[in-house]
Amino acid sequence: MPVREGLVARAVATALGVTEQPPQTLEQVLIEHLQSGRSLLVLDNCEHLVDEVAVLVERLLGTCPEATVLATSRERLGVPGETTVLLPPLDASTELFFDRARAVDPSFDAAPDDLTEVCARLDGMPLAIELAAARIGSLGADGLRAALDDRLRLLAGGRGADVRHRSLGAVIGWSHDLLDDEERLLFHRLAVYVGGFDLDAACATSPELGRGEVADLLGRLTDKSLAVRRGSRWRLLETIREFAKDQLGPDELETARDRYVRWAADTAADLENQLDGSDWRTPYDEVVGDLRAALAGTAAAPGPAAHRLARSLGHLSFARREFLESIDHYRSAADRAEDGVAAARDLRSAADATLAVSDAQTGVQLLLDAAERAVADGNVRATMLASAVIAVNRYPTGALYQLPSEQTARLVAKAVDCAIPGDLHVTALIASAKAWNHGDQRIQVDPKLAREAVDAARRTGDPVLIAGALDALTIAAGNSGRLREARSYALERMRLVEPLPQHEPYAAAEIIDAFHVAPTTAVAVGDLPAALAVIRAPNDPVGDHPYISLPRLIRVSALTGRFDTCIERADALWERWQRAGARPIEWMASAMSMAALVHGLRDDGLFELWQTRSLEVARADHAVDVPWLAAPSVFAEARVAVHLGAVDQAADVVRRAFAGFEEYWWAPYARASAAELAVVAGLPTATDLLAAAAPDGVENDWAAACLARAAGRMSGDKDALQSAADSFERIEARFERACTLVLLPERAEEGRAELAELQVLR
Repeated sequence: MPVREGLVARAVATALGVTEQPPQTLEQVLIEHLQSGRSLLVLDNCEHLVDEVAVLVERLLGTCPEATVLATSRERLGVPGETTVLLPPLDASTELFFDRARAVDPSFDAAPDDLTEVCARLDGMPLAIELAAARIGSLGADGLRAALDDRLRLLAGGRGADVRHRSLGAVIGWSHDLLDDEERLLFHRLAVYVGGFDLDAACATSPELGRGEVADLLGRLTDKSLAVRRGSRWRLLETIREFAKDQLGPDELETARDRYVRWAADTAADLENQLDGSDWRTPYDEVVGDLRAALAGTAAAPGPAAHRLARSLGHLSFARREFLESIDHYRSAADRAEDGVAAARDLRSAADATLAVSDAQTGVQLLLDAAERAVADGNVRATMLASAVIAVNRYPTGALYQLPSEQTARLVAKAVDCAIPGDLHVTALIASAKAWNHGDQRIQVDPKLAREAVDAARRTGDPVLIAGALDALTIAAGNSGRLREARSYALERMRLVEPLPQHEPYAAAEIIDAFHVAPTTAVAVGDLPAALAVIRAPNDPVGDHPYISLPRLIRVSALTGRFDTCIERADALWERWQRAGARPIEWMASAMSMAALVHGLRDDGLFELWQTRSLEVARADHAVDVPWLAAPSVFAEARVAVHLGAVDQAADVVRRAFAGFEEYWWAPYARASAAELAVVAGLPTATDLLAAAAPDGVENDWAAACLARAAGRMSGDKDALQSAADSFERIEARFERACTLVLLPERAEEGRAELAELQVLR
């Protein structure tokens, strides 16, 4: 099926099996895929979208040095480096055209690839080729190309002894006239399908005919060369489809289109029912062009079939990981909904889909729009308002982080006012919104209200609501320094989301967040093997998304001594972020700080560069201004200072490490490292700082080992140092174990050898 305007990149991506990964555009994902090695990309019949193809090809060739593009087109793409190969006649059809054109105009000449393309657009039909060649004298080659957009008009007016052979329309008409009434009826109606059809689709056009009758009629149309069969599907050649469509009167065409939309809605619904299996993708790919075309042909006005189709397409494209298309389809569904409440639910689904692409700002706006449309149902309106407040606080990127808490407090009050008492789901959502909307800062949760929210969610029995409320309790525990408690809630969330369907936007949003929080809390308690296991989990719904997977891997690689991996992934992430437009992504900044840590430990002169990059990613001037970055940044400073013995600024680093953090996940690393720095620097407060950091050791295994090493340094206790080395080995902190062994005279050589392998000088 020809690719429609605006879908060239998507068609290529589908063929290559890649999907969008916002904030990267689909073209950027294609580029990265083709940069992975040598590749040959074949683009056929580019002439009807030559400008769009040219833009894509130029970008691909300019950024993928090992990629080659082979494009067939009746005109050059006009991109740098293009080599034009003129193809000789490939078959009798081009020779026939050339001979007939020369008979009309002896001076006629044309490039073989132009002839091949003209013949292909004429479906290789000999009569069509003869008739087109006969017009060369009056139209010329350029005029002929333009006229091919209306084949039937072009291929009319020939003069021959047989009136049937004077135009292609006449030839098709002659075949058409030989059809009986039922054959003719089905033939006309099949013209609505742009990408082909199966028996069920053919039956949908003519409900008054039995399935056996339609099958027989399709066979007869195929025998008469008016339909082409491939496997269990048929199609009409484009020229023939145009003729058939022209035979439909206005009323017949409207009826055919209505049935087309109903077929599309039913087909999409059937595919939705198959989403829990594994064999729905191929059938979906076969019909998605027609599903899109059917929806595009409907008005943005209430219509049951069009609404069903749009909702189903939203769900199917989400399951196909075409997230941006999914959001658009759900928005289209809202435009076609019968009432405001249904439209609100469509926008809620669109908002859920935005979380798969880390676009909470759009999601919040969709929820607020949904609330405005749901005025007729207080509970639906309350659901949208409460969900918006929760999203603002859970995912406060960009402008959402600066949104005044008074504004979201007013939204909570509105939700309470319009809610109808007795609905457990609405009650649970409002309870969560109240818990999240606590204090003047985002990601600040009231512990008491969070427990009430979890209790309210458990009464619903909805695992999605329970998992969401548990996230509030996770944050409340984490912000209070109770990291192991937070970890227990994260593990419960993982158990809750494991059986949920990843293809459902409502569930997927919570699944994605659970997979994000699980490694975060594992790192927070120093359980590095568990963090690595989650990062490598095959069932992570967005585990292949570079802006999600790479930061996780960078952080854990730095802590476990996988330094080469850390640096390689950080370089890749930085380059991706630059190419994608370098918009602020605050939660990604800590990964840049961990890359800075590794560069600092290797003393390669790049520590400050990567610390600066962490600020660029967060769009901040100082790390202390970014809750996600403050602790990781000072941890990197303290740990590098300890390793290099750079104690000039030790007092300032220690002061900042013990000043407190809005987000506590990385605080144990910062405080334990700073306490060890105080020991190395000989600060008079070292003993007090070790005591002050002791609670961090209770909550975090890495911090406990670090504090044990610091105490061993201070006292010269070899047993304490050996215990610290063993602890670091248990959590797979290879670099830290090596550094600890160096402090033990009898094992110092072993430690230095390990550091050398890590390319770290001691």
